Amino acid sequence: MNETALIPDEYRLESYQFALPQEQIAQFPREMRGSSRLMVLERGPESDYPPTITHAFFHDLVDYLPEGALLVANNSKVLQARLLGKRATGGKIEFLLLTPLPLLLAELPAQENGWSHVHCEGLFRSGAKVHIGDVYSFDDNLSITIMENGPYGHKKVLLSFRGELSDLFRRIGHIPLPPYIQRSDTSFDLERYQTVYAKEEKTGSVAAPTAGLHFTKPLLDELQSHGFEWSCVTLYVGYGTFSPVRSADIRKHNMHSEYIEISEETAASLSQARREKRPIIAVGTTSLRALEGMARAQKRIVPYAGFTNIFLYPGQDFHIVDGLITNFHLPASSLLMLVSAFAGRKRILKAYEEAIANEYRFFSYGDAMFIRPLQSKA
Repeated sequence: MNETALIPDEYRLESYQFALPQEQIAQFPREMRGSSRLMVLERGPESDYPPTITHAFFHDLVDYLPEGALLVANNSKVLQARLLGKRATGGKIEFLLLTPLPLLLAELPAQENGWSHVHCEGLFRSGAKVHIGDVYSFDDNLSITIMENGPYGHKKVLLSFRGELSDLFRRIGHIPLPPYIQRSDTSFDLERYQTVYAKEEKTGSVAAPTAGLHFTKPLLDELQSHGFEWSCVTLYVGYGTFSPVRSADIRKHNMHSEYIEISEETAASLSQARREKRPIIAVGTTSLRALEGMARAQKRIVPYAGFTNIFLYPGQDFHIVDGLITNFHLPASSLLMLVSAFAGRKRILKAYEEAIANEYRFFSYGDAMFIRPLQSKA
């Protein structure tokens, strides 16, 4: 018998595949931020099938939020982390910084003749092989030396630079659009591949917390006027969010780590919402991952800073989050497994089937889903 057939459906990688027409992969955001479509899916047990689904628009979100909800969003900002350069032979080379910039800036050594040197991780892309010891210049003030090979193409490197590192990336770097967006980044992406509430001091993500891209400042004001509370966490989104799950049994997948920060203020808001039995809504899988990562590490709600490699798939418990605003995710991805853990695999795949039939747009610049608590805890 095929060993894969012995794996229970909820743990079998192929159980998370679905056919998606190429034309429904959004290459650009909608013309107006906040005008995306919104699928509202009632969260319920897997036995609640088929799921209850409502079609709406994102600017109508307040009509579907449960009373007294606390929304928790990821305020990290995308870094222009993709560097373009040339090899000595004239060929093109690209480097993508994976280590969150704030972590590098926190540990900068003293300068030597005007140069600073920091160890970090990144990915190279080139028409020819790169080797340990190779040095690549991306600017007169920035060069990168390959120090060590890592898994899945990751490299440990020595980054040498003069001046302010954040300014260098802003000046010469490019927005690292996801691999399924088949075009080069433009100045348009500098604004639209960021949330309106991203904090400059939290610049360091190499992918946007995409559920947050739908929010506008007027919508944030409307949420406040309707009595909904808003708090932020920080999770520096890594490129691992695009890494495929390679294990036929998803329980054997090695999940990537990402750095999270939860402030005293946010921890206090979470604790108060829990005491008052108000629902907590995560804006995006990164916010959910930060909250549930903190809960798993600390067993309670507390301020927290550290890495999390939490992998949420069916059978895993959720301790903090009651509802989730998210986009539509890649087939067989860890994010699809996360939302399946949250709302049921069959229910999610049925919702995705309806989204495809109704021509929703998928992935980072696509439309949104709100997995709504079955009933308010108020």
